[in-house]
Amino acid sequence: MKNILITGGAGFIGSHVVRLFVNKYPDYNIINLDKLTYAGNLANINDIENAPNYTFVKADICDFDKMLDIFAQYNIDGVIHLAAESHVDRSIKDPFTFAKTNVMGTLSLLQAAKHHWNGDFENRRFYHISTDEVYGSLEFDGTFFTEQTSYAPHSPYSASKASSDHFVRAFQDTFGLPTVITNCSNNYGPYQFPEKLIPLFINNIRHGKPLPVYGKGENVRDWLYVVDHARAIDVIFHNGRLGDTYNIGGFNEWTNIDLIKVIIATVDRLLGNPEGESLDLITYVTDRAGHDLRYAIDSNKLKNELGWEPSLQFEEGIQKTVAWYLENQKWMDDITSGEYETYYDSMYENR
Repeated sequence: MKNILITGGAGFIGSHVVRLFVNKYPDYNIINLDKLTYAGNLANINDIENAPNYTFVKADICDFDKMLDIFAQYNIDGVIHLAAESHVDRSIKDPFTFAKTNVMGTLSLLQAAKHHWNGDFENRRFYHISTDEVYGSLEFDGTFFTEQTSYAPHSPYSASKASSDHFVRAFQDTFGLPTVITNCSNNYGPYQFPEKLIPLFINNIRHGKPLPVYGKGENVRDWLYVVDHARAIDVIFHNGRLGDTYNIGGFNEWTNIDLIKVIIATVDRLLGNPEGESLDLITYVTDRAGHDLRYAIDSNKLKNELGWEPSLQFEEGIQKTVAWYLENQKWMDDITSGEYETYYDSMYENR
């Protein structure tokens, strides 16, 4: 596989995957396809925008005719599909957009790959990135999500991702399309859109704004540094078994309130604030509808079969993450002001 289409490559996780592949595989042609919605930002990858093996295409994955054109123009033989609507709160307010992008957009890509490859599946691969949220919720009983866990999505977001996973498996079973799926836990790190918990709270602490905590902050999530997720995607794309599923997690569970206290302590220390000064910013708000209690991923299959495991302990990862956001305040300010949207729309509207 030499001509690799990465969808959603201007987003948070996608930008790290694009950067890794462009730098690590100079003999690959990396085609980054992104619609540049509110969460897509080409500033996330401006360090590789002039690389000879990199091409950016602004397009909507729901545009099937455009996907057919892209597969033909670039002779795509590998897909890493990350493009998705991914914020639960947004899905509760607007489920139609999530169904369209996550389900119909994935179906559009699958059908384009099937059409272009036309039964010649040797050295072809369609890699679909999903989420641990499709599995539903765990109790505080020490159990973990495994690749055999039944799907039980509780939000419009997780339901749309579960549906897209089923379509990928259906294309594998019905048409023989060479696919692989991964379900990953919560990611954190540089370039994450600041509606998500960690960058939102870093920015709010910086500006002395309230830190809204759902319920009592007792919900538990498993956290993985985004660069480690990109490394896992690399390993699975090249060596994962076709037709299989791999869970990717950090074995790193935190209640929301404990995580927030770590963020507060780290930000206050790096800003030179008195210890605990920002604890008063914590504000408890009405819990999210259908809020899953606990997520926890068992990544042993990935570790045992392909040798991947997280490279960073959480304390190191959160230190690097907070430092990055504080050192890149212009990036954050441009996003929260919306200036980057106008700038990049004007750059790429005619491409």
